Amino acid sequence: MDLSGSRVLITGASSGIGAACAAAFARHEARLLLLARREDRLHDLAAELATRHGVEVRTAMVDVRDRGVVESWYRDLPQDWQQLDILVNNAGLARGLGPLHQGEVEDWEEMIDTNVKGLLWVTRTVLPGMVARGRGQVINIGSIAGHEVYPGGNVYCASKFAVTALGRSLGIDTLGSGVRVSSVDPGMVETEFALVRFHGNQDRAAAVYTGLEPLHPEDVAEAVLFCATRPPHANVRELILMPSAQAGSTFVHRAK
Repeated sequence: MDLSGSRVLITGASSGIGAACAAAFARHEARLLLLARREDRLHDLAAELATRHGVEVRTAMVDVRDRGVVESWYRDLPQDWQQLDILVNNAGLARGLGPLHQGEVEDWEEMIDTNVKGLLWVTRTVLPGMVARGRGQVINIGSIAGHEVYPGGNVYCASKFAVTALGRSLGIDTLGSGVRVSSVDPGMVETEFALVRFHGNQDRAAAVYTGLEPLHPEDVAEAVLFCATRPPHANVRELILMPSAQAGSTFVHRAK
């Protein structure tokens, strides 16, 4: 499918997988709506993509956890920009890595509010228009953690299992509407993910990727692009993407 001129909304677009997705769609001349909480990074990314690829980019500092902000932002968009073709639900994070009985409730709330509720608020806001127009695609960025659990992953895994379930349910709910639903579920990706999980602890974050080459954000972005460019009769329901050095959540080969 030709993505030129398509309107693509990407959440969590200021860095990592979201920024890589923005660059991938920009190369295909899509028009971009980029949401994130870090406005300065969004502006820098938008300026770079507009200069390099000559595409139209709009940005907004939106916290997807706030349903009211999401809905008011969308209502204030020009009518033309509300005609979205693709939604990439990328905003998400992990916090902490310990047994549930030692978990921090604040960490749980942040993960559930972002990974689950944030996805719901954005999808609920933009999906009715897609259904009414009889076309569109929702691409969720899930995780291998949405298919199998691992020690200390408890609430994060639960949130990603929810993303898997919501994607599958949404595929049923939109069946026959012309809207496609896809999920790209990566294993280890070297982004700010580990740094966020460990609350800024650089040493713990670096140790996650020691001795192996993880996925790069661009690898995930290419998988998202693959989903988005299938012909209308084909849909990638779920795509699990792993580093060659990883065979599962707890099966990782590290060079000695």
